[in-house]
Amino acid sequence: MSPAPRISTLEKGQEIGSREIQLSRADLIRYAAASGDHNPIHWNERFAREVGLDGVIAHGMLTMGLAVDLVTEWVGDPGRVSDYQARFTKPVPVPDADTGAPDAPTATLQVSGKVGVVDVEASTARIDLTVSLDGTKVLVKSQVSVTL
Repeated sequence: MSPAPRISTLEKGQEIGSREIQLSRADLIRYAAASGDHNPIHWNERFAREVGLDGVIAHGMLTMGLAVDLVTEWVGDPGRVSDYQARFTKPVPVPDADTGAPDAPTATLQVSGKVGVVDVEASTARIDLTVSLDGTKVLVKSQVSVTL
């Protein structure tokens, strides 16, 4: 684990980093197996369309989990995360690859984080995440509280 940032060096608006996360249909199947969430909207194109979606979508909790990883790596220890909240605003479609293996990425999330609030006395900070797909926010009010 890397050392945690020092609370005394943090400022509101300070960037903690950014990354792109690629997703494939195979990622959705692996997440379904690990989480026990086998809802067919996450793997069956026909079913997803029958219930009004444009196609297969990523699990919401997978999206949240992938996004918060930026914070856990920055803070150096996932145990420092004391709260995490987000609102889902748009689904994350993960189309089937046109050719090749099912683990070919077909969707890319963009995740960035900034310090939103610093409480030096409590030694805590709130990190605000921006989580987008093709320029459209898929999570809003994505906020992570950390203890430093």
